[in-house]
Amino acid sequence: MKLSNLKEFDKINFMEKKYGEIAIEEAQLEAWDNPYPDRDYLIEITFPEFTCLCPRSGYPDFAVIKISYIPKDKIVELKSLKLWLNKFRSRYISHEAATNEIFDALWNLLQPKKLKVVADFHPRGNVHTIVTIEKP
Repeated sequence: MKLSNLKEFDKINFMEKKYGEIAIEEAQLEAWDNPYPDRDYLIEITFPEFTCLCPRSGYPDFAVIKISYIPKDKIVELKSLKLWLNKFRSRYISHEAATNEIFDALWNLLQPKKLKVVADFHPRGNVHTIVTIEKP
């Protein structure tokens, strides 16, 4: 639809970023202090609505991101993680690059005892990709 065809109210709404878009754009991963640093325990996080764009075709890619880690001194704040992961939705990035970027960001932020990131991408063109990165 051409912008000239929109009513004046719709033009303003169309052009302004919504508060959620701004929150995602400004998102930074945040770490909190581990409340039980003297104990080993496993944290498992599933993000079932991950999206990014294929760098070759521009088609959307959809994945379930599974993060599991044993914290040392820090844990990830969940809202910051959710917003930060949503930053990928408009990026042209391969499955492998996205998974590695998520892993590296969490590893550098948390310095956990163990971290595993699994990106299970939905089939597209009859190809199903799962990328797994793990570091003890």
